[in-house]
Amino acid sequence: MKKIKQILITSRPQQITKNFLVLVPLFFTINIWFNQEDISGMMAIILKSLFAFLISILMSSAIYYINDLLDINQDKNHPRKKNRPIAKGDISINLAIVIASILIASSLIFSTIISYQMFLATFIYLILNILYSLYLKNLAIVDILCISASFVIRAIMGSIAIDHSLIIINENPVELDLTISPWLYVVTGLGSLMLAIGKRRSEIKNLKQPINYKQRLVLSKYSIPFLESILNVVSSATLICYTLYSFNSESNSNVPENNSMMITIPFVAFGILRYIYLIHHDNKGETPEKILISDFPTIINIILWIIAGSTILMLGRI
Repeated sequence: MKKIKQILITSRPQQITKNFLVLVPLFFTINIWFNQEDISGMMAIILKSLFAFLISILMSSAIYYINDLLDINQDKNHPRKKNRPIAKGDISINLAIVIASILIASSLIFSTIISYQMFLATFIYLILNILYSLYLKNLAIVDILCISASFVIRAIMGSIAIDHSLIIINENPVELDLTISPWLYVVTGLGSLMLAIGKRRSEIKNLKQPINYKQRLVLSKYSIPFLESILNVVSSATLICYTLYSFNSESNSNVPENNSMMITIPFVAFGILRYIYLIHHDNKGETPEKILISDFPTIINIILWIIAGSTILMLGRI
């Protein structure tokens, strides 16, 4: 039982919130699939999206195992990471390799069930994160761009899962065009980049001076003033791009033509400002995933955004 617990801990269950990005494309097409008469077709779309969500969880868990295996020596010198099961010795290196291999094989095999595009996206996610763990994480700016790219790939996986789904209309199969607006990927990339910058800032803030190179080499290449400067730029760009998306009613977007999606802008603005407040006031940027499940104002804000967004999308379709 203890061994199973250590295996689950290494899989980072608290990081599952990051994989919810796979479900975002499903949310932004709710005005298309929810209003269809074919209930079984609707359920098929939802199940495909949830299947992609499972694939993302399996692959991201595999990456955590790979990362812990490659960073085992550095983690032993980290005040918090030294208690990770692999670094502590609770999980042997051989067992960790076996588990990582099973997780990788499972996610790649499952991805082929959806489509070859899903397999390709999953494989690219794997390669990117392996390169990140091996070398790219030590390159300033490149490291946070890689983190951002991983989030974008998750959103792409969610889009691939539901695109060109079939439903039955008047007893005839019809292929739904669920193509996602490019603005969604831009906002996802910028938003995740903002989180990565905040994470680096908090990591530096939490380290004792001088910076311990054994803990994370790339931190020695950053400074808090620099990170705060680019955080201001990226957070502003995130809000601007989301605002532009809310007004985007072209054929490749599901946003209602009456621009009613702009009602959700205040929720996004509050979320960005709340995050910046938390990393400055409480220095919580090192674990942004905990903010989503522990900060009450953020949780309420997300719920209100979901309610407002889904209502606008569905009513805009009528």
